[in-house]
This record gives sequence, C-alpha cells and structure tokens, in this order.
Amino acid sequence: MTNKTLKHVIPAQKVNMGGNYLDQPLPTDRLDHLDPFLLIHHWHNFLPGGQRPQEAGVGPHPHRGFSPVTFIFKGAVEHRDSLGQQATVEAGGTQWMFAGRGITHSERFPRDLVENGGELEFIQFWVNAPSAHKMEAPFYKPIAMEETPLVEEKNSKIWVVSGDYKGTKGVAPTYSPQTLLRGELKIGGEVTIAIPKSYNTLIYVLEGGVKTDEKTLLTKDMGVFNTDGDAITITATADSRYIVLSGEPINEPVAQYGPFVMSDQTQVMQAIRDSQMGKMGILIEEFD
Repeated sequence: MTNKTLKHVIPAQKVNMGGNYLDQPLPTDRLDHLDPFLLIHHWHNFLPGGQRPQEAGVGPHPHRGFSPVTFIFKGAVEHRDSLGQQATVEAGGTQWMFAGRGITHSERFPRDLVENGGELEFIQFWVNAPSAHKMEAPFYKPIAMEETPLVEEKNSKIWVVSGDYKGTKGVAPTYSPQTLLRGELKIGGEVTIAIPKSYNTLIYVLEGGVKTDEKTLLTKDMGVFNTDGDAITITATADSRYIVLSGEPINEPVAQYGPFVMSDQTQVMQAIRDSQMGKMGILIEEFD
C-alpha cells in the first residue's frame, strides 16, 4: 500500500449556532467542502443543569437532500422526527438520518442530563446524496455502540460505522461508497488504514495528537489528504480520539441553503416552498 500525502492541516473555527459555541473544521475559509462531505460540527461542553428538556438542544427543523449524521462520544442525544420515530442514542452510538425528499426532526438531550448537568460531546457531519437519490423516502437509523463493529489491536480501537476496515464492515447505509471510522489510539501506537485511492479523505482529531505524512495534528485539527495513495498511516503523539471520513466523490453540482442541499437553485427554492407548506412533515414535541 502507498500512503496518501497530506494536503491541508486546518484548525477548527469557533462558530455560534443559536447561542451554542462549537468547533467547525468544515467548511472554513480554506475549504468549502470535501465531496461528499459538506459540514462538520464538534460540540463539546458541560450542561449546567437546572433546565427542562425543551430548553436544551435544537428544536424541530426540516432537512432535504442529504444525510445529517451524528457520532455521540459523551452523554446522549434524543431524536424525534415527523415520521413518528423517537430514539435516544448514547455514547459510542451513531444517529444516521437520510433526509431524502424531506423530514422534520429535533435533537434534544435526556431529562437527567439537562436537569442534573453533565458532559456532552458529539460530532455532526453532513453527507451529500447523489441527485438520483435526493428525493427518495427519508429514514432514520439509530446505531448503538454495541451494534458498531470494533476492530481492536495493540494500542488501537477502531469502530467501523460504514464501509470496510480489515474485513470488518459497518452497518450504516450510504448512497455512495464511503468508509467512516471512529478511532482511539494510545500514545506511541500506529495504525494503517486502507482507503481506495479515489476516495476523498479527512481525519479530525477530537483530542490528543497524531502524526501523519510527517506532519502533526493536534486537538481540533483536521487533516485533508490527497488522492495519491491507497492508505493513511497515523501515529499517536498522545492518547488520541479521532474520526476518519472518506468517500468516493459524487462530482455533481451542490446548491445549499441552510438545511437544504440540492443540485441547483430551482430545487432549493422548491425545498423552501415545500417546507413552508408543511410538505416535509410536522413535528410536535411532547415532553413528560
């Protein structure tokens, strides 16, 4: 195998999302998107406690044309949607939602966490869908940590969410070929991950430090690789937690407005109208 070389090292930027400050490595002023990946948000904070569930998280909002995916690392996230589905995904799990032609959902936190306070950490990233699939039926798939295949080696743990790692396959459904991994690597540990040469590939370090292609990435740094090899090798310079997002480029136009990701502006305008008319479903949250 030949290692991919590193093209960019991009530190995450702080952004304000409705009063919540989080780290955003994608997009930045240096990179708009990395096909098929459109956005990465890293939220890590301590809830103060003394709140009601409806006062924390993100209330009902619509999506169309892509998959918003959430990796939960600490705490838990509650999902409700206009299809009538409700689920709580705890640390180590994944919320996989395909918005398709339209869905309305909310992202809240469990009652004990908002009432008593506690640590919460998750990453949400957006994966574009090919135009041929954008208007298919939406779906939601919660994946618990116990349902996520784990490859454990010396100093290394890699959970395979989607795609293949050393013959172990993830269970998350995608509309284009992808390898999506969550990893932990002890200081001094090294791991080589095979990734098809054509895949766009990034690594994001949640915590710690890793070295790849003779460059070091620290906490909240994103490394973007060239498509010049069929693997990446990382060495931990500290106990580290990271994710790898890689996928075959869709190579189609992207027109985005807020929570809608379509192929042209006409489709975006239609998405806005459909949302205003309630065609993406209605979600009325109920709290005990």
